[in-house]
Amino acid sequence: MEILLLFPGQGSQKPGMSKDLAEAFPAARDIWNRADSALGTNLSTLAFEGPAEELTQTHNAQPALLTHGAAVWAVVKERVAPHVRAAAGHSLGELTAYHTAGALSLEDAVRLVRKRGELMYETGTSRPGAMAAILGEMQRPIEEICTEASAAGEVVPANYNALEQVVVSGEVAGVEKAMELAKAAGAKRAVRLGVSGAFHSPLMKPAAAGLDAALAAATFTTANWPIYSNVSVEPVRDPAAARRLLLTQLTSPVRWVEIIHTMAAAYPGAFFVEMGPGNVLTGLLKRLAPGNPAMTCGTVADVNALLERVTQ
Repeated sequence: MEILLLFPGQGSQKPGMSKDLAEAFPAARDIWNRADSALGTNLSTLAFEGPAEELTQTHNAQPALLTHGAAVWAVVKERVAPHVRAAAGHSLGELTAYHTAGALSLEDAVRLVRKRGELMYETGTSRPGAMAAILGEMQRPIEEICTEASAAGEVVPANYNALEQVVVSGEVAGVEKAMELAKAAGAKRAVRLGVSGAFHSPLMKPAAAGLDAALAAATFTTANWPIYSNVSVEPVRDPAAARRLLLTQLTSPVRWVEIIHTMAAAYPGAFFVEMGPGNVLTGLLKRLAPGNPAMTCGTVADVNALLERVTQ
């Protein structure tokens, strides 16, 4: 069996995440304890109990999502690792992928994403922006729509999530104009997202210096398997390349459609496993690579189902 790991990004967090894992598996509980110690805060309590408003804040959501993915991995690693061929993560999920591939310790990873979240939040506060999901087939390319809308305020494509689901990001006026133009071009819906900044856009540039320093402070080693980059869609194992691309990712679009198409072509029929809370990436996968089997792995029941499948 060939397994490809996927790790979700912001938006998949929810109160109660990973609580059953921590109660059922000492390895998962240990991961949360180590994350709490590394951050000097009770991240586990926030993840297990909420409140949702606090958990959703960027600097909390990012380390919580990474730790959930790490906790699942700690439980299944011994049995699943021999089958893993590659991995990818959506936005911050790319850092979770590097951790599970042995390239980044849990402590370095959780401190890095906490800092990443803080920098993104601070930048969003000092330079307010917005993001919006554009759903449905359009008669014009999203790049063309963003270029025209940028006359009102800078706006760019931020997440290419599916063939008919793109997220745009930028200055508020530009995003609103892009939403208007997208609807005129045939989009079924254009929905503002509840985020604290214009992520994956040039508006995040003020956070780059701080993230560069945080990446330099973290110890990266060669990944045990390739991690497909959000920025280049290329498989990466080299520490220097990982740092460079993770920095560039801050202001660049997430090319998720291309990542999944590339992975599915490289590993025909491979089994995709989404590790963490929710099933956002599994849902996208059904549209992007319907020929590949997939499952989520974020709960005790999911862990048992995955381990049973691996032993078949």
